[in-house]
Amino acid sequence: MPDSTPPIVSVSPETVAAPAGPSNLRLRVIWGVIGAVLLLGSVWFSPWTFGLFFAAVQAIMLWEFYRMMRAGGYAPATWIGVGVSLALFCGTSWVIFHDIVSASNEPNGFSAFFGAIGAVVNIEFLWRSIAILLPVILLVREMVVWPRYSQPFGNAATAVFGLMYISVPMTLLNVIAYSAGQYDYRRVFALLFLIWASDIGAYAVGRAIGKHKLAPQISPGKTWEGWAGGFVLTLVVGWAIGYMLPDMPLTHRLVAAGVVAVFAPLGDLAESMLKRSVGVKDSGSIMPGHGGLLDRFDAFLLVLPVLALLQLLVGL
Repeated sequence: MPDSTPPIVSVSPETVAAPAGPSNLRLRVIWGVIGAVLLLGSVWFSPWTFGLFFAAVQAIMLWEFYRMMRAGGYAPATWIGVGVSLALFCGTSWVIFHDIVSASNEPNGFSAFFGAIGAVVNIEFLWRSIAILLPVILLVREMVVWPRYSQPFGNAATAVFGLMYISVPMTLLNVIAYSAGQYDYRRVFALLFLIWASDIGAYAVGRAIGKHKLAPQISPGKTWEGWAGGFVLTLVVGWAIGYMLPDMPLTHRLVAAGVVAVFAPLGDLAESMLKRSVGVKDSGSIMPGHGGLLDRFDAFLLVLPVLALLQLLVGL
């Protein structure tokens, strides 16, 4: 089926002035508080709310990515990509949760639930089949819509890259959340606090003493001084989260903090480069005053693969 998502109008970042004044600040504060409450509340309440929240978040992030790529002249298969993204995230969550419940050897409502799902559909088989057949599905889609959309292989490549850039890293958040052999909201909280520390430290120090540009062609406002400030504050928070995670050795916490301090700014720069390359100011408008979800969670996209790899290799 042809993708019906309309293209967005390209806007030069240099020509768009952010609304100023107390009303915009008030809007940012209100939506920032709402977003933080939803985020922290869903992570804390249960693994189900965690899964539902981040499944929706990563699907919207991918949709925003495809929307921006349309501004750059591509026409990726938005709904196919989003569907595969949801299957990837939910399938991974189901497999991890199922393994944990099965390992407990305690009959309960969860084991009955997963048994009922397994009797209807083999999630792992479905998930792997989609991954294997995805190139075929995308190329058939391009044949169906040709010549309405030019660059058929560019469209297919964009659809796949969106999954690799957004969906795979966000799916790896499950590895962090379940790394202790069961769902542990404290580990997700720790990741959030580290990323926020990196951002806050960089912003505060950069505004105060920042002079040397970090990547002026990509993000003129970022400085080496700001990055250093974010690095230091992230290490401090890495030490402090020992009060929340006393079972995690200090070395592991500092290594995780170091990974965040290095790769969170790179994730931010990568998304800034993406927006400049297609000429848009924000990835979306789902959060008034804050832009889109890709603008809010861009740091996760380079941090999570590195942390997940360390977790799998050395049990970080």
